[in-house]
Amino acid sequence: MSASAGRADRRSWGVAPSGETIHTYTLALPGGVQATLTDLGATLVGLEVPDRQGALGDVVLGHDRPEPYADHATSPYFGATIGRYANRITDGRFTLDGRACVIPANDGPNALHGGPGGFDVCLWHGEARLTDAGPAVVFTRTSPDGEMGFPGTLEVRVTYTLAGQADGGAALTIDYHAVTDAPTVVNLTNHSYWNLTADPARGVLEHELTVNAPAFTPVRPGGLPTGEVRSVEGTPFDFRTPRAIGERLADADGQLAVVGGYDHNLVLDAGQDGLRLAAVLYDPHSGRELGIHTTEPGVQVYSGNFLDGTITGKGGQVYQQHAAVCLETQHYPDSPNQPGFPSTRLDPGQVFTSRTVHTFRVR
Repeated sequence: MSASAGRADRRSWGVAPSGETIHTYTLALPGGVQATLTDLGATLVGLEVPDRQGALGDVVLGHDRPEPYADHATSPYFGATIGRYANRITDGRFTLDGRACVIPANDGPNALHGGPGGFDVCLWHGEARLTDAGPAVVFTRTSPDGEMGFPGTLEVRVTYTLAGQADGGAALTIDYHAVTDAPTVVNLTNHSYWNLTADPARGVLEHELTVNAPAFTPVRPGGLPTGEVRSVEGTPFDFRTPRAIGERLADADGQLAVVGGYDHNLVLDAGQDGLRLAAVLYDPHSGRELGIHTTEPGVQVYSGNFLDGTITGKGGQVYQQHAAVCLETQHYPDSPNQPGFPSTRLDPGQVFTSRTVHTFRVR
């Protein structure tokens, strides 16, 4: 690959409590599109893409230094790789082949995003590469048997690749790969907080969202799924045509009330296989558009309900409620306890793979 097609750089960013060096990895394309990642949590730290005037802006929330990323009070999973199990597990418990698995609670009585020591706070091994597809960074780690209560030794690889597009836009692809030496459950995602204005103070309530999801999984208190798969027809969860995120947040809907807004798994169209368009997010002010294609069966739409002005991020920005929206491609929450949901089981000899592609263009 020629140097003019992009670059992939690594530099020191700090020191972890273990004494190991934390790094950032910069993936850059000609013209200025640039992604910054760190091996702390295999995290997307920054992503600069142009608006309709060509001005570059950072469209993800995060921090200027590594220390806040290790504390969930200051970084509620900003840009992190989530594992072993994205989303919630009821009471932090499930049974697999008669084995009781207990995950430490970190969301009331429940386990959220792999428990308090999930993949998001682990230091990964990173390697920057120039590939035929574009500049990339490959993160790997070994999750030992029993880590956060999950069975089996899991070998995990997460690859971020930045590439230009024929239409002049750009794409950030995330490829996930995992194998295990014993039966386990796996549900991996990226937890970026998107604000396409590149100005978190504006919030995302005017962003227009489209999700190709005919159904969603209702939740009970604590954000746990009831086990039902319900049609979005006639509900605030119908984003099959573009709707402003804030348009129906004040609706008298019990599902919105139970978690203070959107924090729900939307069930993607099961009639399509492989990589397919899941969602489109559009900011009418900047003209930036984010398209999300995925191989996963669901996408968690979270409207930043619990951002409350107590977190100060990049450049001294204070993150208020609805400063950003998360669109987490995933299997469904609490699947190990919900036999009617798509299975997240992984056995020895099987290979877990998943791909999500984020495309950026302007209107």
